[in-house]
Amino acid sequence: MQRTMVLILLLAACALPPQEVEEPEMTFNIIPRPVHMLPGQGTYAIRPDSRVIDHTGLAGMEFNLEFLARLLGANPSTSPSKNPASGHINFILAPELTAEAYSLDVFNEMVIVKAAQPAGFFYAIQTIRQLLPVQVEDSEHPAEDLVLEIPAVHITDAPRFGWRGMHLDVSRHFFPADFIKQYIDMLALHKLNVFHWHLTDDNGWRLEIDAYPKLTEISAWRVDREHEPWREWSPVQPGEQATYGGFYTKDEVREIIAYAAERQITIIPEIEMPGHSSEVFASYPELSCQGEHIDVRPGSIWPNFEIFCAGNDSVFVFLENVLAEVMELFPAEYIHIGGDEAHKQRWEKCPKCQARIKAEGLADEHELQSWFIRQIEPVILAADKKMIGWDEILEGGLAPEATVMSWRGEDGGIAAARMGHDVIMCPYQHLYFDYYQGDEKDEPEAIGGFTPLRKVYEYDPLPDELNTEEAAHVLGAQANLWTEFVKTTDHAEYMVLPRMAALAEIVWIDPEQKDYDDFFKRAATLGQRYAALNWNYKDYFILLDS
Repeated sequence: MQRTMVLILLLAACALPPQEVEEPEMTFNIIPRPVHMLPGQGTYAIRPDSRVIDHTGLAGMEFNLEFLARLLGANPSTSPSKNPASGHINFILAPELTAEAYSLDVFNEMVIVKAAQPAGFFYAIQTIRQLLPVQVEDSEHPAEDLVLEIPAVHITDAPRFGWRGMHLDVSRHFFPADFIKQYIDMLALHKLNVFHWHLTDDNGWRLEIDAYPKLTEISAWRVDREHEPWREWSPVQPGEQATYGGFYTKDEVREIIAYAAERQITIIPEIEMPGHSSEVFASYPELSCQGEHIDVRPGSIWPNFEIFCAGNDSVFVFLENVLAEVMELFPAEYIHIGGDEAHKQRWEKCPKCQARIKAEGLADEHELQSWFIRQIEPVILAADKKMIGWDEILEGGLAPEATVMSWRGEDGGIAAARMGHDVIMCPYQHLYFDYYQGDEKDEPEAIGGFTPLRKVYEYDPLPDELNTEEAAHVLGAQANLWTEFVKTTDHAEYMVLPRMAALAEIVWIDPEQKDYDDFFKRAATLGQRYAALNWNYKDYFILLDS
C-alpha cells in the first residue's frame, strides 16, 4: 500500500502543467520532437546499483536492454513481475499502443518506459539518450565524474509516417561495410526506420551474386579517374586495369541486415533496370541491345543510352536469377527495381525490341518500358515481396501492385496515389542531400542545387491536393544521397548531417507542431552530440555560440 501511494504521488508530481515548472536550460532538446511532452520536477539520477529491467517478456528485447544499460553504465536484467521496480529503469508492456509508439515517465525514484513492440522501446531509448549529456556518446574520452541524470518528464509519442527513410548510393563511390553500419547508427539516432541501399548503377555493381560471378569480378571495378572531374573523365585505354571499386559479400550483407534490424531499420535493396545498367554489360554484353563490351564507367556519361535489351528473353532470365538471390538475402517486404532515366534510343533501333513491341501490341517504347516492368513484378510478387520503382515507372502504364517513389517533384506521387498505388515522397527540391547546403565557394563539391536545412524542414510529405482516401497511400518520405561528387565517408556524413535531423522531424510530427526556430535550437545540441560521436556535420549553429 505504501509503495502504491509513493507511485501515485510521483505521477502527480510529474503531471504538473508546463507553466508551473521551471524547465532546465537545454534539457529537452529532442529530435524528432515528441508528439506530447510535459516536464516534471527533479531528475532521476543513475546510481551504481541502477538496473535496466525488462518486464515485457517480448522476444527481441535483448538489444534494447543492453543498449540502454551500456549507455547508462547500468546493469541489464529481466523480471517476470509486471510491476515497475523503484530505483530502476523499467520496460513495461503496453499492448494497447501501436507498434512504434511509446510512453516515457521519468520520476525522481524510477523510470517507466511503455510500448507494445521492441520498436517502441528502441525509440524511447533514443529519446532518453537525447535527454542525457552529450558526453555519454564519447566512449573514447568520457568526461570524468560525469553525473548522469534524466530530467523528470512525461512523454507520449508515435510517428506520423511508417516510412521514414534515408538512401545511400554506393555505386558512384563505394563505401566500406563499417561505414554502412555507422550510417545505420545515424538513422537510428534520428528514429528513421528505412535504409534504401542503391547497390547497382553504371559506375559499379556492389552485391555478390553467386549465379553471375563476373558481376563482382568485373562489374564492381573501374579504372581510376578520381584525379579527374567527374563529368570530364578521359577515355579508358586498351589494357588499362580496373582497380577502383569494391563490393559487399553476402556474409557482409547478412551482418549489416542483422545490425540494422536490431536498430529497428529495414534495408531496401535497389537493383537498377532497365536503364542505369551499363556496368552489367562489362561482364555480360549479350544482355544489351548492342551486344558489345562496355567498360564500367569511371565517371558521368549523359545522356546514358545503354539499357537492357527488352527484346532478349535471356535478359529476363538474368534478372529473375539475380532477384531470386537478392530476395533470399534481404528479408525486407520491398525490392526496389529503379526504372528511372531509361533512355529509349537503343530500343528504337534494336530489331529485337521493335519485334517485341509488335508482338505485344505496344504503342511505343514507353509502353515497352511498362511491359518490361510488368515482366519483373510477378517475379517479386511470387516471393511475397512488393516492388518499388522511381516515378518513371508510371510512363506507359503502371504495373498493377507497384509502389512509386516520387523524386521529380510531387506530381508522380500524386498521380500514383490517385490511381490507388502506395507512394514514398522524395522530391529533389527538398530531399536530395547531394545538393549544396550553403554558398558553393564555402562548401565541398556537390552536384548542384541548393537545399539548406530550413528548406528540408519546410517540406510536408502529404500533398494538399490529395483527399483523405488518396492521402492514405502516402507511406512517408525519405531523403536521397547520390554520390557522384561524394568520394569519402567524411563527405557523406557532412552532406546528410544535420539535414537528416530535419527529415526526421517532418516524418514524425504533424505540420502544425513544426517550429523551425525551436527546431534549430534543438538541432544545435544535436550537433554537439554528432561531434561527441566523431561524425562530420555542417555547423549551421556556430553563430549561436558566438
